Amino acid sequence: MKKLNYRMIVLPLILILVLVLVILGIISFFAVKKEADIRFSGYENKTQSINTKYGKISFIDEGNGVPVLSCHGICGGYDQAYDTPEEYRDKIRLVAPSRFGYPGSDLLENATVEMQVEAFIELLDFLDLEKVYLLATSAGSTVAYKFALMHPERTSGLILYCSGFPATEPSKKELKYAGPPSAFCHDFTMWLISPLFKPLMGMEKETLKSIIPMKDRKAGIIFDGKITNTVMVNNYQDYDLSKLSVPVLIIHAKDDKLANFKTVEPWLSKIKDCTFVPLEGGGHLMTGSGSIIRDAVEDFIN
Repeated sequence: MKKLNYRMIVLPLILILVLVLVILGIISFFAVKKEADIRFSGYENKTQSINTKYGKISFIDEGNGVPVLSCHGICGGYDQAYDTPEEYRDKIRLVAPSRFGYPGSDLLENATVEMQVEAFIELLDFLDLEKVYLLATSAGSTVAYKFALMHPERTSGLILYCSGFPATEPSKKELKYAGPPSAFCHDFTMWLISPLFKPLMGMEKETLKSIIPMKDRKAGIIFDGKITNTVMVNNYQDYDLSKLSVPVLIIHAKDDKLANFKTVEPWLSKIKDCTFVPLEGGGHLMTGSGSIIRDAVEDFIN
């Protein structure tokens, strides 16, 4: 009888506790989502769009200084591209577009990195910009490299933040996909796994607020996973950085868990005009290194 009473008391309490935790979790998710949605909507009044041969491109164009085209990373968009040069944004003319499949930008079925480059050339022509520095973060580096290799006459230089680098030799097998699985490209799913951001990627779970809404980024994320993040392995010979004829600034954190620091070193002696600024910490987002980044970029541009 005592055993029965114990179960009758404990089991309902466990169910109540689980229900409370679920309710608190749902409340927490919607609070994070609301904050993220408000943040993202704040960029809308800055955004413009043009139609190119490769579809619509949405972008932010702001400032009057040296022109810089910002190539955002995976899970980004014009908002991430705009935020990247925060430390010196008031000193440059920032062009911050969404890459293919990201907020406000189309993704053609047969899209390639080369097509993205040509779409950016159309954007620069529309803005009457003859040459720009390309600021690339993470997966955005693939487009930046190809841009500089295809159009050195339009490239003042490359600024690389914790970027991916091409392979230097053939891979034993073809890389099929390198990015978040499609099933993860949802707000609630990302919220569920956000506690793992720190141990897996070295990022605080608050980073989630800068990548929601996922529905506006999903197509771009999958394109990056299939094409942008694989092409520098599968077709590494097309990304020979020793052929770059423009100056390059590399800023990379030693503890980066997403873009391995070791992939930088083979290229330091191969890139003809290369300035390298290694960071002791800060991870993929280079947290806490704002003043070092600002000084390095300003010296490089000036």
